[in-house]
Amino acid sequence: MTAIPVNVFRLNKELIINAAPQGVEIALLEDKKLVELHNEKTDASFAVGDLYLGKVKKLIPGLNAAFVDVGFEKDAFLHYTDLSPYAKSLLKFTQVAIADQQETGFDFGQFQVEPEIIKTGKINEVLGGKPNILVQILKEPIAAKGPRLSCEISLPGRFVVITPFNDIVAVSRKIHSSDERKRLQKIIEAIKPKNFGVIVRTAAEGKNTAELHEDLLALVETWKIIQQNLKNAVAPAKVLSEQTKTTSILRDLLNEDFNRIVVNDKSIFNDAKNYIQRIAPEKADIVSFYHNGSPIFDQFGVTKQVKAAFGKTVNVPSGAYLIIEHTEALHVIDVNSGYKSVSNNQEQNALETNLEAADEIARHLRLRDLGGIIVVDFIDMKLPDNKRRLMEAMEGFMRTDRAKHAVLPISKFGLMQITRQRMKPEVNINTQEICPSCNGTGKISSALILEDEIEKNLNYLLTHKHTDLTLVVHPIMFAYLTRGGLFSSRLWKWRWKHKQRIKLKENTNYHLTEFHFYDKHEEEIKL
Repeated sequence: MTAIPVNVFRLNKELIINAAPQGVEIALLEDKKLVELHNEKTDASFAVGDLYLGKVKKLIPGLNAAFVDVGFEKDAFLHYTDLSPYAKSLLKFTQVAIADQQETGFDFGQFQVEPEIIKTGKINEVLGGKPNILVQILKEPIAAKGPRLSCEISLPGRFVVITPFNDIVAVSRKIHSSDERKRLQKIIEAIKPKNFGVIVRTAAEGKNTAELHEDLLALVETWKIIQQNLKNAVAPAKVLSEQTKTTSILRDLLNEDFNRIVVNDKSIFNDAKNYIQRIAPEKADIVSFYHNGSPIFDQFGVTKQVKAAFGKTVNVPSGAYLIIEHTEALHVIDVNSGYKSVSNNQEQNALETNLEAADEIARHLRLRDLGGIIVVDFIDMKLPDNKRRLMEAMEGFMRTDRAKHAVLPISKFGLMQITRQRMKPEVNINTQEICPSCNGTGKISSALILEDEIEKNLNYLLTHKHTDLTLVVHPIMFAYLTRGGLFSSRLWKWRWKHKQRIKLKENTNYHLTEFHFYDKHEEEIKL
């Protein structure tokens, strides 16, 4: 019996950070395999977590939603369900903070919280006067849509997340020990400032009061910065940027499995080093600065994996392969067995291939950041036990995925449905390169025309007193120009016509229609 390959072993995690003028690329490797690729453009705005002072522009009672101007070319979308129960408190806070003239800002602990709004209310009951309101980006702009907004403001730290306007303390359900949950609950209730709710993250497990308090105080300071930035602000305006992706990825991912961070930029290296020094001093040595000359992504095998991973067809080591198709409504993945055959038992073959494909699919969902509905057409299996094992394996493979997701059992047609939260546009990299011979047209000049072009250039060089020329061409063109023997080939005719010594060489690295002339010193002559 094949064991379900759930991720029970700790993964060897590496973060490779490539800084370039146009932005920062971040690759996350698990056991040397590329699982996440993030791209942070230099001029990036409207990223998830950014806070804006928005102006309500239009109310749509039929959708129970509002369109809010946050400075993007299209108005952002705010649904009633994303308003937060404390929307009235947030509206009041926004107005007070804008009008506040105190140098150090008003004391948020003394702020009078308004009654909660009802879950089944109407948008115009809350935003009727089209006020200015503090909003947080919930989803980045995707295709023709503007950003999606939320009024449920949250500021994430390493161990805790703070949510203003409430006094609730919640502990992550992923902390299984009830004693540990109670311990953390007690600590936070003792140190929590008034008017802040606190969510304790999984990373807080085993941490002491001082570490939790430091994290909490840093977030409260961030909230004070928000208050300061709102003073005299005019909508639309950015109030606070989410941390850079580098720092936010470290914040969310750093654990005992994370054993290497390599950066090719000195300032990002210093930022990462300082950040880790602050949150996990014992791991500060895992950050290293790369300055080897060759591109950092090439050195660590990222470029090759990107090229191999983003095509329509994805090969699995055993010979099976996936076809990944995108439609407007969903993503479809087809699993094909290829030449894989581990035994004569068809059902066992199907299970083995499906389990291997499930691992690769889970990786690609993270890597390409596919969201919405994903339908997977696995190889048909008859036994209900095998279908259940495949579903459990898929859930296990997706356990490391930080996006919210759900996996449904395999249907009677052999299809598995997966839903996955989409926070930003999917990563779509064109791995095909334009053919240097045809420039993407699919057609190249005939050998006759290429021959004329070579001869035209040859005439030009000879009339400009170049001698002892060497012509280097692709092997196929070499065969064409020497065809017919010593006294009837094209090469011989050129020599006879110009009364010049002309050498011909072949180079397998040239593309089909490429040719170059060299002088007697073997230096290329630029035409």
